[in-house]
Amino acid sequence: MTLLQLKYIVKIVECGSMNEASHELFVSQPALSSSVKELEHEMSIEIFTRSSQGIALTVDGAEFLTYARQILDQAELMEERYKHAKPRKQLCTVSTQHYMFAVEAFVEMINSIKSDEYEFTIRETRTRDIIDQVANMQSDLGLLYLSDFNKDVIGKLLRSKHLEFHALFRAPLHVFISRDNPLAAKRTVSMHDLNPYPFIQYEQGEEGSFYFAEEAVCPKDSPKQINVTDRATILNFIIGLNGYTVCTGIDNGDLNNERIVTVPLESDETMLVGWIANERANLSIAAESYLTKLKTVVAGHGYQLIE
Repeated sequence: MTLLQLKYIVKIVECGSMNEASHELFVSQPALSSSVKELEHEMSIEIFTRSSQGIALTVDGAEFLTYARQILDQAELMEERYKHAKPRKQLCTVSTQHYMFAVEAFVEMINSIKSDEYEFTIRETRTRDIIDQVANMQSDLGLLYLSDFNKDVIGKLLRSKHLEFHALFRAPLHVFISRDNPLAAKRTVSMHDLNPYPFIQYEQGEEGSFYFAEEAVCPKDSPKQINVTDRATILNFIIGLNGYTVCTGIDNGDLNNERIVTVPLESDETMLVGWIANERANLSIAAESYLTKLKTVVAGHGYQLIE
């Protein structure tokens, strides 16, 4: 086993494919594949499963990746101590449902970093993709919510992938609507009030189900419904089409369009928002910093943190 082989494994996971990793490493794909197979043979484990859809970490591979990263971190510390090498640039990848507070915390984290070099990634994506990316260690952590409706299904999936859910806060349901919407002046709104307006929700793909929906409640038999994939589009539709979506109620005037407001929704349902991480992995310093900023942002919006 060599440090170079460990670097190969980490790069393959970061890239998500053997082909892309070979390009970034300036190594031919056959040579890269051969090196991985030699390491698997030496360790007597299978690190990756290979199929027509690509590669994925096995259970043994996920555990091996954690040790590999620890070894490489220690090797870099040794080089820095004795070779005066430049400090390793800080890395952090977060996968999240479409939450404005998640972006706000990401901005705060980056502004607080005292480093000449860093590489950060935030992915606003589908619920199933969040879970898969954290399980495959393509992301340090993920942000999603649980409710009475989805907690059994999501919880079972998390456990099967060796992921842990850490609760952050519980939020009553709100709706995002245009400031020009007649309902914007009401103290609360009901699903009946919203019936004339288009319901906008985040599309969850072919593998999606009601249990993966980002909206904790959905109107029954809504005559007007629009599926979107990104937050900018949903905000434009709320303004341009007088539509609405269901959310936590946390807004950010600096990051969001000032023409949109949040109004409490009359519902007994709540959203338990939290973060997930792979139980076999240790969070990086940058990821820990992000969590600290996330808690500060949530508390700053008046929500009580769950310790």
